[in-house]
Amino acid sequence: MSDYFSLYKTMLLIRRFEERLLAEFSTGKLVGTTHTYIGQEADAAGIFSVAGADDVIFSNHRCHGHFLAYGGDPYRLAAELMGRATGLVGGRGGSQHIQWRNFYSNGIQGGIVPVATGMALVEKAQKTGNIALVFIGDGTLGEGSLYESLNIAALWTLPLLIVLEDNHYAQTTPSEKGVAGSMTGRFAAFGIPVWERETADVLEVRLAATEAIQRVRSGAGPACLLLHTYRFSAHSKGDDPRSPEELTRIRQFDPLNVHAKRLPSAEIEQAETEVAPVVNDAFARADADPFPSLRDY
Repeated sequence: MSDYFSLYKTMLLIRRFEERLLAEFSTGKLVGTTHTYIGQEADAAGIFSVAGADDVIFSNHRCHGHFLAYGGDPYRLAAELMGRATGLVGGRGGSQHIQWRNFYSNGIQGGIVPVATGMALVEKAQKTGNIALVFIGDGTLGEGSLYESLNIAALWTLPLLIVLEDNHYAQTTPSEKGVAGSMTGRFAAFGIPVWERETADVLEVRLAATEAIQRVRSGAGPACLLLHTYRFSAHSKGDDPRSPEELTRIRQFDPLNVHAKRLPSAEIEQAETEVAPVVNDAFARADADPFPSLRDY
């Protein structure tokens, strides 16, 4: 099957998983809140199609799409979201705090960057050839710890790629009301090059990610991949100040529709046929699993 098909299937898996997640949330089966990745699928699919298998990944509160594109098991993710003992971290982390292999996530946006910077330092010191990737949002640009980390990463030429997914809102605050100056200027101040794209095309994302990752892996120091994107759902469950007109407008930039034009209809149908049972099985199995006992805590 074509490479185009694989990219589409990854994006479709994220979309269908997140849609099912929202449906399950309304039944009360999930533990805690949840932040979906619907609309931003091209970012994760493009980046993880070219990232190294042993690179260190630090995701954030909107981590499900990153995790699935990384190759994570939908069933164990669903079990974690339902607080089951079979979840990624035994049902203790919920939607925002998961770990598997070299993949980590945390809901504290500014706080994850210093940790990822430290992980990059380890990779450099051990000469593994691996890099660290950390995913932040436009709202993270208001956190002071980000700039302390950028300073250290630049001074020490650490193998760190900062992926800034600008979905135009920090929870409910539009980026133009929360970010002074330019986003690229924040990184330029530390001599960190930026690969900037405003696109819903997974191929454009992949090309930019390839160039940025090659730069970081070469030993030249940190880089930023700045992706202007759109989230179609609310920040978490229902906190969405956007008008119906704005939501209709951004739906024109659907990454699945953009990429689907490259595929024959038979492959699109095949992707749906393959993804549907995976998602259904993940949630059905998780729903039947036990909750952790108190001895597990």
